[in-house]
Amino acid sequence: MWQVARRPRWIGMLFVCLAVAAGFALLGQWQLSRGVETATVVERETETTVPLESIAEPASTISSSAAGQRVSTTGALVPGDGVVLEGRFNDGVEGFWVTGHALTESGVSIAVALGWVADRADAASALKDFTTSERDLTGRYVATEPPAEDDFEAGEQKSMSVAALINQWADAPASVYGGYLVLDDAPAGLDAIDSPVPSAEVTLNWLNVFYAIEWAVFAVFAVFLWFRLVRDEWEREQEDAELELN
Repeated sequence: MWQVARRPRWIGMLFVCLAVAAGFALLGQWQLSRGVETATVVERETETTVPLESIAEPASTISSSAAGQRVSTTGALVPGDGVVLEGRFNDGVEGFWVTGHALTESGVSIAVALGWVADRADAASALKDFTTSERDLTGRYVATEPPAEDDFEAGEQKSMSVAALINQWADAPASVYGGYLVLDDAPAGLDAIDSPVPSAEVTLNWLNVFYAIEWAVFAVFAVFLWFRLVRDEWEREQEDAELELN
């Protein structure tokens, strides 16, 4: 077949197909760049503290608009419901999170990440020093993490899973928020947990991306068309040669 492909006619046709493919590729690149240039950056005002009740509802998943929002509420920690999480990093250092169960003044429960500490013994000590008086709870409202079964099998717990924490609280709450609160001011003996500002969401213009993919397919098809035509020519010559022999 490649003897046919090396003929001047088909070499010329190859250059034509490659030129067409290059044109299609340039059009695809242009469409892709347009898709990026016209992308919409969704910026949210997350650093203005708002009441927790204004953006979240109990017994419902956290919405995208609520995730990462700074919120405040009033509540008290429930004694005996503190849980220590392992393998939590703070400014790049591995340590432990001390978490608690807060009951808001409206009677709704919320999991709270109280603070970070490098040593497990210090984390256990912090659990004993919980103050259960009602206080302002201000911090960042974050989506729950999925529970990790391996944690329980190894006798460890690493994920900040609201569902997993509820099972460890002394009494099942009547109503609970779907996310958890990363507290701004850590209790004595704990460091505040690093809670960065959520990154802005970027929404691409998917119509332009789809057109870019189409042009890429056309470019591949242009080269394939040349191959198919050469193969057809070769098969035709093979058939003619067999007929002459017969």
